[in-house]
Amino acid sequence: MKLPALPNAREAVFSLKSYAGAMLALYLSYSMGLPRPFWAMTTAYIVSQPWSGAVRSKALYRLVGTFVGSAMTVYMVPRLSNSPVVMTAAMALWVGACLYMSVLDRTPRSYLFMLAGYTAAMIGFPSVSEPTLVFDTALARVEEIALGIVCATLVHSVVLPRGLAPALTLLLDKAVRDARLWMQDILAGGDAGKSDKDRRTLANDITQLRLLSTHVPFDTSNLRWTAGAVRAMQDRVAALTPIVSAVEDRMRALQADGQPLPENVARLLASISKWIDAGPRATHATALRLRAAAVRLTPAIDSRSSWRDALLASLMTRLRELIDGYDECLTLRREIRAGLNGAARRAPRHLDAQRRPLHRDHGMALLSAAAAGLAIAACCAFWIGTAWSNGATAALMAAIFSCFFASQDNPVPGIMQFLTYTVYSIPLSALYLLGIMPAIHSFEMLALSMLPTAFVIGVFIARPASAGKAMAVLFGFVGTMALHDTNTADLVSFIDTQVAQIMGVGLAAVIAAIFRTVSADWSARRIQAANWRDLAALAASPRTQARHGYAARMLDRIGLLQPRLALAKRPDDVMAADALKDLRVGRDITELQRARRHLPMAEPVLRPVLDGLARYFRDRSSWRGGQKTPEFLAQIDRAVVALVGIRRAFFPDAPEYQPAHPHLEGHAS
Repeated sequence: MKLPALPNAREAVFSLKSYAGAMLALYLSYSMGLPRPFWAMTTAYIVSQPWSGAVRSKALYRLVGTFVGSAMTVYMVPRLSNSPVVMTAAMALWVGACLYMSVLDRTPRSYLFMLAGYTAAMIGFPSVSEPTLVFDTALARVEEIALGIVCATLVHSVVLPRGLAPALTLLLDKAVRDARLWMQDILAGGDAGKSDKDRRTLANDITQLRLLSTHVPFDTSNLRWTAGAVRAMQDRVAALTPIVSAVEDRMRALQADGQPLPENVARLLASISKWIDAGPRATHATALRLRAAAVRLTPAIDSRSSWRDALLASLMTRLRELIDGYDECLTLRREIRAGLNGAARRAPRHLDAQRRPLHRDHGMALLSAAAAGLAIAACCAFWIGTAWSNGATAALMAAIFSCFFASQDNPVPGIMQFLTYTVYSIPLSALYLLGIMPAIHSFEMLALSMLPTAFVIGVFIARPASAGKAMAVLFGFVGTMALHDTNTADLVSFIDTQVAQIMGVGLAAVIAAIFRTVSADWSARRIQAANWRDLAALAASPRTQARHGYAARMLDRIGLLQPRLALAKRPDDVMAADALKDLRVGRDITELQRARRHLPMAEPVLRPVLDGLARYFRDRSSWRGGQKTPEFLAQIDRAVVALVGIRRAFFPDAPEYQPAHPHLEGHAS
């Protein structure tokens, strides 16, 4: 068996800081005479994160969520404590509603809703036997939890804070590098399998970057002053995805049936690839020369143009967009680097004012809420039916663990792993509670006795591969120490509490297995159907919609598809390729909508095309297949011919088609 590696400096520092924050919270709780000091210690460990920005971003939401959950408990318990069934229904409804909003909100703000839900259960269920004291109990819990949050945040922010800058800039550079590899493979005419792998990697980079960057405004380093540039760079890297895909599609179409690319086009592709390969050394002057070369190679489009001419014009257009987009990424990366080194912050540039939307699955959120409500109801039914003195512990554990893993397609493995390692912590808990704690008579002795165990657990929490298991051991260990707070540190109470914890967590797993678990393939199909619904709405909309919001949500879904397709062990990833094609189609639909607004005379030919697209994607979203009829093709062809005719009629002497600069296109929308 492979022995665990010794802790490195980063892991040791994190473990010691987490321990210091927890001990500070415990000491202050004892000093203030709070009834459950170990709750403050548990909270301090739960809040602790390797990056100080992540600790700070979640701290505020945790505080607000705790306060809201406590307020709901104070309102609910005195009114419903004499009606156990109604009380159970109200608590299940509240936890379910909060969990529903938490699952929908995939940002640090989701902790607010989750804490508001299970904090009500943590305070409310143990208070039903003494409803007149619920305000005092809730106030004490808020103070204990707030102490844990504040102490952990203070220690991680002041003592050797670990900023997000190294991790985020590394991820930014990785995203740009992976985009560069994908572009080079496409420009070199690489095989489809390599291109698919590059695209999957980039989609995952973009999703991870978007989620990690939500903590940037709370970071302790200069990174927080570059938040605008970070968001802009995310958008630019994401916008490269449909452009590169479109370039690949046009190149394959031009090389169909073994036809070679024109020699001058091949030389341009080689020059672009060489410029991209230079990475950070790529210059803006070279980008301008390459863009000018692409303009010169764009054929004039008129009524006599062939389909190959149209494909070549489209390729040159997308290449210009690719050059502009990659050049902008490099410029923004240099701006971020300068900001980290203390340069003055530049004025915001080309930032989309809208929120960066992420995928939301209301159906899965509702299913998670229902499963949590059922688990709570089942525990409460057993508690009421048996008059079990520790039934409140089982009910609150069911609420907590139904919430912890609600965002996963199959929460059962996570819940069972937590349960397994909580059981593993029982001997350690028994040793401390029944053997060591009775011999301790000062806080200093308590802190020293817990240091070895807390340090080892903290090291494993710092390691991503073992973080979940270590948190389960810590949760079981420190949670059991709370029996010392209530003067019930005896063998009978210990066994009763462990049985209640195991029952609550186990019942949450059983309910999740029956009502909540879905397959990775089923979840992937739901994500794809959401793409098609968005495309149908985009095509049917009477107004032009902002392109960036749609593209960000679609790219987020592509990132969500990748791990699910891998778990489904599909022989290919046609579904992910379809999602990328849908992203390109969505981009083109926004261009058609913009053309309708600026060219009213094109409405008669564009409206049937958009209606056909809306009808097609509506059919696909309901899994009716979607019909690509010859009539639909004829409508598209008529629109192409009509737009060429309109251009020739109004601007017969105009030079060949050139797209607006991407910076200006964003303002036009």
